[in-house]
Order: sequence, then structure tokens, then C-alpha cells
Amino acid sequence: MLILAATPIGNLSDASKRLETTLAEASFIAAEDTRELKRLCRGLGITLNAKLFSLHEHNERDRIDELVELAKDEIVVLVSDAGMPTISDPGFLLVRACADAGVEIQIVPGPSAVVSALAVSGLPTDRFSFEGFLPRKSGERVRVFESLITEKRTMVFFEAPHRILESLKDASKVFGADRLASVSRELTKKFEETKRGRLQELVEWAEKIPKGEMVLVVSGAGEEQLDYEQLGQKALLLAETGMGLKQASTELADKFGASKTAIYQHALQAKA
Repeated sequence: MLILAATPIGNLSDASKRLETTLAEASFIAAEDTRELKRLCRGLGITLNAKLFSLHEHNERDRIDELVELAKDEIVVLVSDAGMPTISDPGFLLVRACADAGVEIQIVPGPSAVVSALAVSGLPTDRFSFEGFLPRKSGERVRVFESLITEKRTMVFFEAPHRILESLKDASKVFGADRLASVSRELTKKFEETKRGRLQELVEWAEKIPKGEMVLVVSGAGEEQLDYEQLGQKALLLAETGMGLKQASTELADKFGASKTAIYQHALQAKA
């Protein structure tokens, strides 16, 4: 049997009794970082009797066969450093391999930064899209955001504190300065904070370079958002007066607090 066990995302008090029992009674545990697992168990007062395996992005494929064979006859527990295993963390390849091999798979649910940040964001939660960690380079981030311009669901992203300012600037350029969003940091910890507002307001807040792991939540392109198809048509009309299409898109973006990239793309589509 394979058991996926969620661990606290910052506050040890969030560890469930079931998690404590699972870790204490396990014979085999696959952990993203065995040092973090040992630190968690010390904090919870758990004596580990299990044989430990490291399972991270660099060795998961090499570990799979051994762990699947163990899980056929024994109980193997999978944990990540924080939160639910496999969610932007290693483990899904192991889960898939166990499922293919007919191994029973169970879950010990628990804290999740994704769901926690979404719940406190003040943005629609009935439908959402989790996009994982944002790319480190601005150009790649912009391309990710551009691919989501028409996404109607609320979007959730992970980001590092030293990149949150630039990521917010990129998001503001692509989605428009007035798009509603939130940034949650230090979730479940002493200095937990969630800042809500329009993307431009969040850019100004992030100038202080806040610390802590970040979760960025951005509202989807709902009915209250700007009509980019109409703005694209306006850009084409301006371009007919002798103004370049890119310049027209920029002027309209500044006027309406919109994304010049989105206006330009819609103008090109209308022109084709």
C-alpha cells in the first residue's frame, strides 16, 4: 500500500493525529528531504522506526521500481517537505506507477497552501486553475501569463519572495493594472499576511520586498473585465490614422488600465 500524507505548511499544530500515527507506525517512508522529515518528527515528538528513502525531482525515476515492489507487500508512506505530496512536488510518477501495478493507494489529507491562499483571497473559488511555480525569467513568465489572458477561472501561482515584485509587474502588464488579485505569505505562521487589491496596488505593496514563501492568486477574465475584442478594434481604428498598431495598443492600455499585449493580440486577430 502507498499512503500519501500531507504535512504542515508552517504550523506544527496543524498536524493531524492520523498523520502522527501514520509516521510513527510506518515501516518505509519516502520523503522529499529526509532532514525535513526528521525535523518534523522531532517537533511532533515522534520516534521514527521506518527506513527512509529520499524521493525528489532528481531521483524519482530511479527510485520508482524499488518503492513499487515494497508497496506491493508493505506500507510505504510518501511525504513532501510541506503540504500535500505531488502538488508541485515529487511523487506523481510514483503514484502512477503504483496505480499501474495494482497497488492500493490511500490518502492522509491535510494542509494545502493552494487551497488556503485561494480561500482567503476574496476571489471566486467555485472554479480555479493551479499553475504551479512561475518561471524565474521575466520573458518566460510573461509568456505564461499571456497564455492565460482569456482564462475565466481564478488562477493560483507559487512564487519566491525575491521575485514576487517582478512577477506582479509582469502580471500587471499582461492582465492589466486593474485586475483583482491577492498575495498570501507565511501562511499558518506567526507573521501570516494576505494583501488584496488590484495588481498595481500589489506592485506598490511588494516594493517593500516582503519575506516568506508567496502564493499569488489572480482573478479570471470575467464579465467585469475589459472587452479586449472591442479594444483591439479601437487599436485598428487608431492605426488607420497613421499611428503604429503597437503604439495604439499602448495608448489604449494606458487609458483603460488594460494589458497592451492583450489589446495588440486581439487587434492582430481581428486584422487577420
